[in-house]
Amino acid sequence: MSVVVRQTNPYMGQKPGTSGLRKKVAVFRQPNYLENFVQSIFDSLEGFEGQTLVVGGDGRFFNREAIQVILKMAAANGFGRVLVGQGGILSTPAVSCVIRKHQAFGGIVLSASHNPGGPTEDFGIKYNISAGGPAPEKVTEAIHKRSKVITEFKVWEADDLDLDTLGSVTLGDMVVEVIDPVADYAELMGRLFDFDAIRALFASGFRMRFDAMHAVTGPYATTILEGLLGAAAGTVINGIPLTDFGGGHPDPNLVHAHELVEQLSGPGAPEFGAASDGDGDRNMIIGRDFYVTPSDSLAVLAANATLAPGYAAGLKGIARSMPTSQAADRVAAALGIPAFETPTGWKFFGNLLDAGLATLCGEESFGTGSDHVREKDGLWAVLLWLNVLAVRKGESVEAILRGHWAKYGRNYYSRHDYEAVDSAAAEGLMAHLRGSLDGLQGKSVGAYAVALADDFAYTDPVDGSVSTKQGIRVVFTDGSRIVYRLSGTGTEGATLRVYVEKYEPDTAKHDQDTQATLGDLISMANEIAEIAVRTGRAAPTVIT
Repeated sequence: MSVVVRQTNPYMGQKPGTSGLRKKVAVFRQPNYLENFVQSIFDSLEGFEGQTLVVGGDGRFFNREAIQVILKMAAANGFGRVLVGQGGILSTPAVSCVIRKHQAFGGIVLSASHNPGGPTEDFGIKYNISAGGPAPEKVTEAIHKRSKVITEFKVWEADDLDLDTLGSVTLGDMVVEVIDPVADYAELMGRLFDFDAIRALFASGFRMRFDAMHAVTGPYATTILEGLLGAAAGTVINGIPLTDFGGGHPDPNLVHAHELVEQLSGPGAPEFGAASDGDGDRNMIIGRDFYVTPSDSLAVLAANATLAPGYAAGLKGIARSMPTSQAADRVAAALGIPAFETPTGWKFFGNLLDAGLATLCGEESFGTGSDHVREKDGLWAVLLWLNVLAVRKGESVEAILRGHWAKYGRNYYSRHDYEAVDSAAAEGLMAHLRGSLDGLQGKSVGAYAVALADDFAYTDPVDGSVSTKQGIRVVFTDGSRIVYRLSGTGTEGATLRVYVEKYEPDTAKHDQDTQATLGDLISMANEIAEIAVRTGRAAPTVIT
């Protein structure tokens, strides 16, 4: 057994997006496709010889095979140690946790997040830096540049390793340690939250359902909720990770988590429900017959964070992605702390967290997190909600939300996704919008007057880096907004996302239907962008 240098040819299109490189499994299984990208990662890094690398994924199809390749290439390239989750399993926030706790050089996460899995579905890979978060643009750009000219890769020729037995083995001069994927993460959660109070909540008869969607958070939720916190057996549903997520779509929203929604419906339903996604970094929160938008969830958690021991000292700031509703901004203003508006993509929160400028972060795409790791964290959000419910004894999810709206006002908010749109048509639509911005400024559209129309650009307050073309904003004089952007998380065509928001301070109007309340803005959004004409879509694929 020894290091072998193999010749290869570059593949075009290996440019990492906001969440790494995502393609169909068949693409990754092309000869040397994965190897090229992994070698491009290693070739773009400096100073990792003898250092520790963390590797794990969400258990989707091709996860185990990919890990074997990465281990052999890490050994050949000079890493000294690799920590890999048992069975190849590590949730994305757990990877960040392990990197930070063990002071690793970095980590490789294998996941396509909330995208479907299976032989004909999606796979993904991304590199996380030593702070625990996704690689910044300068690193991903270097990886992409290298991938276009790569001619060889290094691999240690050896048999596949046993990923199911805890313990250490050697691969050449490198130590491979198979670790319990849950232990470090569970320990961190125990330091952040009042587990005694949550245990008392469950002991009082409080019931919940957690839908792991046959994805990575099953073992984490079962260990923490049913094991450490004493929730009843069966609290976690769909808790066994499967390579195809049981044929489902592991995206925690009202459409794909319909089983959970049904179980939280009716007078005899549990008091609290939650779901997480493929790799464990997203969450959906619902009460009995009551849905909590991710934007509202961020705002409520920010307003109540000091009820949890890990945040008792208060928040340094709140950060949200630009398309996320402005509900959290109102909490930040009331607390007298800064509110940051960033582009979509968790990596933009990293600098704010590292610099101590923000404590809680959130995205409307069902992602919430804090400075405990450098990824969004689905189960963390669920545990913070449970801590809030445990302290605010007797208050339901609905009561907490209504009290929040009464204090801060309600931001009616909805996202309309047009999935798998022809890429050229989607790009044409965005180009049309950019060309219309000057004409929209100051114009009246229906009963609304346009106060601002721009293509959002972000200057990082920490390092001064600039990110442009981050989404089209049409903001009206009453604060209502329409936002358009193309998502980088899909693997087929383009996903056009349209976000619509309207602020309502009057408590007498807080019981209205969201889609009806936003109806005129939704119509305007379609009209301004010419969505039907340019995409051929009469209606969105998913509404959340």
